[in-house]
Amino acid sequence: MPTSSSPATSGGVVLIDPRGPRFAAAITSAVLAGALLAGPQYGLLLLVVQACAFGAGSLLGLRYQPYGWVFRRLVRPRLPEPPELEDERPPRFAQTVGLGFAVLALIGALAQLPALFYAATGLALVAALLNAVFDFCLGCELYLLGRRLSGRHAASGAVSR
Repeated sequence: MPTSSSPATSGGVVLIDPRGPRFAAAITSAVLAGALLAGPQYGLLLLVVQACAFGAGSLLGLRYQPYGWVFRRLVRPRLPEPPELEDERPPRFAQTVGLGFAVLALIGALAQLPALFYAATGLALVAALLNAVFDFCLGCELYLLGRRLSGRHAASGAVSR
């Protein structure tokens, strides 16, 4: 089983516990809901925190995403082994999409464009809630759709144990 210092790989693809991104989405939902409720002026700090979390997951990989770290260190040791691991690339792409929305929301807050702040934060929140509540990763589905449309092989990403 991979640890935070040595992730599992299959053919050079980093494999992750599929419960980690769902856990991260729950925390993301709480942070984004707080930012949305606080508004552009007072929610700015929460939005910066979330943008940094998205940035770490997107640019460095999910093992560097802070909510994923909490999952691996505090939650996963208390859970049974997952029946399968999944490809890191779709959830990592979802982090990139989230980062894009967070940046738009930050621009809206800083440029005093509240409609942009609320729309971008709200869309990111909806995507995070879909993952946290229904285990439906919208960004992952977009990644897989892009792979299919580009003619590249788009496997489910799951690897049985």
